[in-house]
Amino acid sequence: MPLILTNAKIATLSGEGYGLLDAGVVAIDTDKIVYVGDEIPAECINWPTEDLGGRLITPGLIDCHTHLVHGGNRAREFEMRLEGATYEEISRAGGGIV
Repeated sequence: MPLILTNAKIATLSGEGYGLLDAGVVAIDTDKIVYVGDEIPAECINWPTEDLGGRLITPGLIDCHTHLVHGGNRAREFEMRLEGATYEEISRAGGGIV
């Protein structure tokens, strides 16, 4: 089912900063985003809408995280992976995250 999301703060990640649109519009046709911008496209004008009340929409992001407590470096493990070692082989050699 098509849907228009309105009144959204949208991070386009283009231009300055995060490319934020303060009152943006996203048009979704079933399972695809077909438009991102600042006004409802003419061909979507009769689609159902949902007001997001200024909520933030961002592109799909990778779950970036870190392990703060680590008393060394893992450069040798990285080299082993580049040389074709499996994670199991690295673990048997004393590496990996336990």
